[in-house]
Amino acid sequence: MFRVIIALAATLAFHVEAKTMVTKKPFGKTNDGTAVDLYTLKSGKLEASITTFGGRVVTLKTPDRTGKSADIVLGFDTLDGYFKTNPYFGALIGRYGNRIGHAKFTLDGHAYTLPKNDGDNTLHGGLKGFDSRVWTGKIDGDSLVLTYLSKDGEEGFPGNLSATVKYTLTSNELRIDYSATTDKDTVLNLTNHSYFNLAGQGEGDVLKHEVTLLADRFTPVDKGLIPTGELKTTAGTPFDFHTPHAIGERINADDEQIKFGKGYDHNWVLSSGGGSLKLAAKVHEPSTGRVMEVLTTEPGLQFYTGNFLDGTLTGKAGKVYKQRYAFCMETQHFPDSPNHPKFPSTELRPGQTYRTTTVYRFSAQ
Repeated sequence: MFRVIIALAATLAFHVEAKTMVTKKPFGKTNDGTAVDLYTLKSGKLEASITTFGGRVVTLKTPDRTGKSADIVLGFDTLDGYFKTNPYFGALIGRYGNRIGHAKFTLDGHAYTLPKNDGDNTLHGGLKGFDSRVWTGKIDGDSLVLTYLSKDGEEGFPGNLSATVKYTLTSNELRIDYSATTDKDTVLNLTNHSYFNLAGQGEGDVLKHEVTLLADRFTPVDKGLIPTGELKTTAGTPFDFHTPHAIGERINADDEQIKFGKGYDHNWVLSSGGGSLKLAAKVHEPSTGRVMEVLTTEPGLQFYTGNFLDGTLTGKAGKVYKQRYAFCMETQHFPDSPNHPKFPSTELRPGQTYRTTTVYRFSAQ
């Protein structure tokens, strides 16, 4: 009897440990010959593939209301696709997600100049941000852990920064845990730039997707999409998503902010305020019933509606990506925070540890 109990316990332990399977395979090489890997995480009907090139989420398969799975993120079938110009499909963004105005900021009285890659501004970390670096990957139980050392002065940012990003898949969630330390005062704002289409990648536009955003305010921008510093109420504007609204319902409204962004490309000030993991947004796709909830510890969320996709990119399975064929929900601190002292601080000091978590939770109805 005792042996039976031991055997049963061992079997149960195996099933608990094996609920998520993580596998690894080669995904090609960079131009300088650096090997790139692709890790696949499977748990129940959820499956995610992530490459060490830029920590990019290459595929994310989730079931619809009938149980049929589809890949719901935009991207490329091969590594070569990511070497070409593309709008950060699935990428791990750093050192600074979103924009820094005029490509400069001042910290501790020292002025730092960054490369300009978005007009007069720096976007998503510069010319070669975290999205274009090869990270070191390892399997840690049911998770994939990526690490990268960003050296002092890389893309103009101060400090040797040691970054770790952990991807964990369960039967209904993709969880991303970020952490980092520095040896010099710096600024940091990490996020993920997956492009979602809950009907399936490449399966038409996302204008019928119904969005809820738990935010009373947003950060208005100028023509260069740099925040003005104002925190404006969403009430009575096309930016009020307290109750569900289809993306296409007001995306072409006669509104200055909508015109600046050519649709939605703005940071919402989350009602949670950041600090603890709370629900920030929910998206429902009516035809498939797929639902995605976004939970985060961050104070902001950049909601972007694929306004600059233009049909020139052919992605996975030969799908052509046209305007508004996807949306992004980039959990973050606010854009251009280093130049706005009243925004939540993005400063990281030696001895401190940067920590943030975002969860994408999936269901169908």
